[in-house]
Order: sequence, then structure tokens, then C-alpha cells
Amino acid sequence: MTETRFPVRPTLLASVGIIASSLSLSIPGAVHGQEYTLTEEKHAARETPYSPYVDEHFPQNVYFGDTHLHTSWSADAGLAGATLGPDAAYRVARGEEVVSQSGQRFRLIRPLDFVVVADHAENIGIADYLERGDPLLLETENGRRWYEYFKAGTGIDAAYEWSAANAEGRDPIDSPEMTVRVWDKVIENAERYYEPGVFTTFIGFEWTSGPGSNNLHRNVIFRDNADRTRQVVPFSAFDSDDPEDLWAYLGDYEARTGGRVLAIPHNGNLSNGMMFMLETFAGEAFDADYASKRARYEPLLEVTQPKGTSEAHPLLSPDDAFADFELMDASNLTGTVPKEPEMLKTEYAREALKLGLTEEARLGVNPFKFGMIGSTDSHNAIPSTREENWFGKIHFVEPSDHRKDGIFIESAVDPRFSIYDRDLGASGLAAVWATENTREAIWDAMKRREVFATTGSRMRVRVFGGWDFKEDEVHLPDFAEQGYARGVPMGGDLRAGPDGAAPRFMVRALRDPDGANLDRIQIVKGWVDANGETQERIYDVACADREIVDGACVGEVGNTVDVATATYTNTIGRAVLGGWWEDPDFDPALRAFYYVRVLQIPSPRWTAYDAVYYGVEMPEGTAMTVQDRAYSSPIWYTPG
Repeated sequence: MTETRFPVRPTLLASVGIIASSLSLSIPGAVHGQEYTLTEEKHAARETPYSPYVDEHFPQNVYFGDTHLHTSWSADAGLAGATLGPDAAYRVARGEEVVSQSGQRFRLIRPLDFVVVADHAENIGIADYLERGDPLLLETENGRRWYEYFKAGTGIDAAYEWSAANAEGRDPIDSPEMTVRVWDKVIENAERYYEPGVFTTFIGFEWTSGPGSNNLHRNVIFRDNADRTRQVVPFSAFDSDDPEDLWAYLGDYEARTGGRVLAIPHNGNLSNGMMFMLETFAGEAFDADYASKRARYEPLLEVTQPKGTSEAHPLLSPDDAFADFELMDASNLTGTVPKEPEMLKTEYAREALKLGLTEEARLGVNPFKFGMIGSTDSHNAIPSTREENWFGKIHFVEPSDHRKDGIFIESAVDPRFSIYDRDLGASGLAAVWATENTREAIWDAMKRREVFATTGSRMRVRVFGGWDFKEDEVHLPDFAEQGYARGVPMGGDLRAGPDGAAPRFMVRALRDPDGANLDRIQIVKGWVDANGETQERIYDVACADREIVDGACVGEVGNTVDVATATYTNTIGRAVLGGWWEDPDFDPALRAFYYVRVLQIPSPRWTAYDAVYYGVEMPEGTAMTVQDRAYSSPIWYTPG
């Protein structure tokens, strides 16, 4: 029995007795000047405390960030004229105002919660070495020549030479000491701006594999601080183009340091079928070891960013009315090899998730068991994602009266394969459900896939799958507590349920407080049928201001956009949507996955804001409105 002893005034004895009685506390006697005993005996006998929150340890907060931000320290940015380095990137991300490379003031509407400055590993920091005329750089033949280019104002010649060497997989500088020194600075920068509980910075880099200009890029993110990350240097495409060699590097890092690390692929849409091909880089069939390593080291996919959204494609999902969002599907990354229809199947997230089910049936391991996030891939140190505040992907795509006609990547093969500035999308963000804003908590949430992607909006999405959720529980205040207690969150696994039961899902979505209302919540289901064929179906589970009939919203939400003024109103849609759904076609013998897609009402695209601000007319066919959206990580069902 725990006791608290305190003196009691005689005039309060009666009231204390009443209070003690009402609180089930014992007061042994009431004599003037006597000390009285307050016991916790009866409280200790209760199974749960009165305060319902003291034993809650599940994630309570969603944190928004960018896992893919470049600065002038990336060769493809700095050699092309970008000037803002890591210091500016961190200051922008935490909410400060900066002056962009085009001389314009910029600020985010709200700070990010976390950021990964992921400059390319290939000659990382080369532009900084050139700007300073570092003696170490001048010891190399190409370094001396490039320095002369920069002094003469023809630095673009260095960029061309670097690009040619990079395409050949050849390191034009080849100075291990330079890499060590700049990596120390990368780590120092991340450590200096890290404020646990307020603003989280991760140590990371991008591995930029591009065999034949087919995009196989990954961003590498360490869970650890300087003491471990200083024991390695970044692994670059000059070391190897093979993802298995990258995984070996990650495994060696963990074994050597006891640390943790993961990699995030992006832009499967520009890989010409290589991102999710069903063979190794060497052209051999998968085995279980390969599948296990990929699943272990690549738990996430960057599904949306300015160079296209890679969730789905109309040719793969002809019954999906929303599969044509911000597509870039003409060729590979550099516009040198056209896209063939058969390549699409191994480029997009939904198809990869389905292929993962078939590989799991064959191998016992799912190589494509990934959650989904978004990020900016910005190369100007500015992580902008809002349509009315989009400062482009690189410095020469920052706001101007001529970016409506600008070419981001010009194809030397066919103009149809070029990527125009107006094709780029203002995307995206990584949203993470975590217990606190620290490296460890956010990284752990990414590892367990309790994350979702947005195409730029800060809407909140939460999903739980289970077997006995009731329809009204999605609207209860302890929705999340019940979700964790009796089910699994996004990124989780549902094992076999009770006989005759089907998976049930509870979903809540809340609009960005500074953004557009919500149109609908959908559940995307993929499965492998009894014949071993992959299938998919999309169910509307919540609709703003209209009914659902046979799993589909009746009619459209509407459109309040006035393109001529780049304005809209939230007079349609809902600020909050919630949905409960039970799979009507469930077969307990078949593998399946379920993820949530949330759509906002239409709003003006950045091209509409540009047209109004600069008083220009966009080229015919330019998209002027957008329905921003979010994609949750899947929940998987495995028989048995």
C-alpha cells in the first residue's frame, strides 16, 4: 500500500471525510492535529488507471517531410548553375525565408517536420569544391580544367563533360579523399540542424543508377548519428549500377556499425520496365534470398514527385477513372529510348504490388512489399509542393513568365520524348505516423511502413484493417486506440481471421487546413485469383455529399475552379471523411492487399497560378486544374 501523509485542519474534517468517501480513499480517524493517510489500495486494485492516456504508446502524430531534397552539392544541380547549398535547404525546410536562385523570396506555408538532404553520391559536393578552388580538386586533371571553365564563365562545359562521364559510369574526378571530406561535411550539416522533438534531419544520399538512362535511383537514409555514419562513405553508381551491390553495401554498414539503413526507389515510370522487373540486374530469375534482401532494405517506394506519379496507369487499370494523374510515360529518363506498352507492367506501384503477391506464392517472400511516400526531388534546395507556391524542380524551372514554354529534359531522339516544364507536377510529401519527431521514431515508422504519400497537400489519412470492427466505430473518439488494439495500421499484415469473416477497414481523412476539401475515400484491392492471375478493383467507401451505390459514388463532387482567376471555393466536398468497409468479395484462400486513395476536390494547378500572375496564356492542352490526392501504404492479407 502506497501512502501520502498530510495534516488536516479540524474544520475541514467533515468535508474531507465526504471527499475521501467519494474518492474511495481511507482516512483513519479525525483527531485535531493528527496526520491522515491517503491510500491508493483500491485504485491499485483496478485493472486500468482513471487517466486513459498513461499507457498509450501507439503513434499519435503525423509528421510531414521530404526524403529527397537536392542542393547545389548535387553535380547535376551545381554544375548546371544552382547556387543554394545544404545550409539554405535546411533553413527553408524548417520554415525560414530564403532568396531563390532566380532572386525571388520564398517561404513555406508551414515548416516541414523532417527532411533528408539526399545529394547525389556521384562526385557529391563537386560544385562547392569548384567554387572554392579547393587545392584537392585542382590536383585532378578534370578538376583543373573545370575550374578554368568556371573562372571563364563557361561552367556549363563542365556540366556537359560530367554528364558524358556519368552516362558511361566513369568517375571523372576519382578522388576518395574528396569524397571523405565532403561526406564529413554532409554529416556535420545534418547534425547541426537536428532538433529532436522539433525538426528532424536525416543523414543520407542518393544512389543514381541509370543503366542505359533507365531510372533505378534510390535514396539511402540512415537511422543513425555521426558516430556510425562516419564509418562509411556514400555508395555511388560509379561503384556499381546493380541494386544488389547497393544492398550489400547497406548490409555491410549494418554489420560493421550496428546501425540501421534503408533505401527508397523512385520514378519507376522512367525506368523503361526495369524498376520492378522479375529478374535480377544480371538477367537471372529471382530467388528467395534476392526477394528477402529487397523487402528488407526497400520497405518504401516514392510513388509521387515532379517527374510523374507512379501509382497506376490507364493502360494497366482501364477501369480506374483516376489512373491518369500527372503521368510521364513517353520514354526513359533522358528521352533516348521510347516507352513500349509491355514496359508499363513493371514500372507502376499497383502492378508491382500485384506482382509481389505472385512472387510470394512462388518464393515464400514478397520482394515488392513496400509502403508509399511522396517527396520533391527538388534540385534547387527548395522543397515546395503547393500549387500556388511551386518553385520548380531545379533553378531554371523557378517561377517566370517563360517557364510555360521551357524544356526540362530535351530529347535528342524525338521531341515527343522531351519533358516540358509545364509537364512537371508540384509534388510530393512523405507523411509518417510516429510517436515523436526524432530520427529513431520517424525512421522506425518508415521501416514498418506506417506512412502515406500525398501529391503536395498536408491532408491526414489513417487506416486500420481487422476482422471485427463495427460500422459506427470509425466515428468514435477512440478510433485509433481500437484500431491498434484489434487490428493493424497501414503497412501491416492481416493473418487468417475467424471462419466466415472478411477483412474490415476503418478509414479517416482530414483535409489540409489550408487546402481543398475532400471528394472521396477509395480502397484499392489487388489479389491473385484461383488461377494465379492478378486482379484489382476499386471501391468508393466515403463520398462527399452523395451516395454510394454498388461500391461507387453516384455522380461527381463538382468543380468550383475559376481558371481565369486561379481561385476555387470549399463550398463543395467535406473537410472530414470517414468510412467503414467490409470486403464483399473476400476469399480466405487468396493473397490480397488493400490501400487507401483519398482525393480532394478540384483546385487550380500551378500552371493556372502562373498564367494569372504573369498574364500569359498557357499552351493548348496544358492541365490547369488538379485533384491532389493521398495514397496510404497497403495492408496485406496472407492465407494461413
